[in-house]
Amino acid sequence: MSDAVRVGAAAVIAAICAVVIRKQAPEIALALGLCAGALLALWCSGALSAVLSFLDKLAETGGLSAAVLEPVVKTAGIAIVTHLAAAFCRDAQESALASIVEVAGTALALAASLPLMSAVLELMTGLL
Repeated sequence: MSDAVRVGAAAVIAAICAVVIRKQAPEIALALGLCAGALLALWCSGALSAVLSFLDKLAETGGLSAAVLEPVVKTAGIAIVTHLAAAFCRDAQESALASIVEVAGTALALAASLPLMSAVLELMTGLL
């Protein structure tokens, strides 16, 4: 919980700084938001590595191959990157570009999940 409070506090401080700076220099405010977001993402990378190691342990314990969990992890990563990119586009007053990023992210997530969908299809045809 304390990490969530720290991340939230750092984000609020960066947002307040960006609001104050935006009146004088909007491009610097956008850069500040990008840098703060990147630093917060790096800060949380330890939590992501813990999740990935848990998924490996889960796959090993359940007898699942890495090929089954890999599309899930890729899809989650695509969703995170797409959400962040779209939010930054909206902050830059580029809502049309943000919408295109979201559509592209959806297409990429579907493409990343194709191996998993193929495995499900093979399982279903094997049962029939």
